[in-house]
Amino acid sequence: MLFCKGTGRLHHIEGRMDGAMYREILANNLLPSVRALKMGCGWVFQHDNDPKHTARATKEWLRKKHLKVLEWPSQSPDLNPIEHLWREMKVCIAQRQPRNLKDLEKIPSLTVEVYLR
Repeated sequence: MLFCKGTGRLHHIEGRMDGAMYREILANNLLPSVRALKMGCGWVFQHDNDPKHTARATKEWLRKKHLKVLEWPSQSPDLNPIEHLWREMKVCIAQRQPRNLKDLEKIPSLTVEVYLR
């Protein structure tokens, strides 16, 4: 998760993510990251129009948590800050050539921190 004040908790996903897993990740990572980064109460949550993000259960979860969510235009990946990070991560992975999953898992947090400086 990216925030204007830095990176939040990163979460490694095994297998395919569904809506329930997405909401679990939000519950375990979003709010703790907001508190750790001292975001205050004026922040707005942004995610794209992936079906997991727009599912009724996800919208309800966000509503119950009283989270303000940015309305997202369809087919607009260029507006999403994370999209600009993917190329940087691919280059970093190619340069570091991780030998195993543990090596690979170290790369995202390093790349994100460098990108945000």
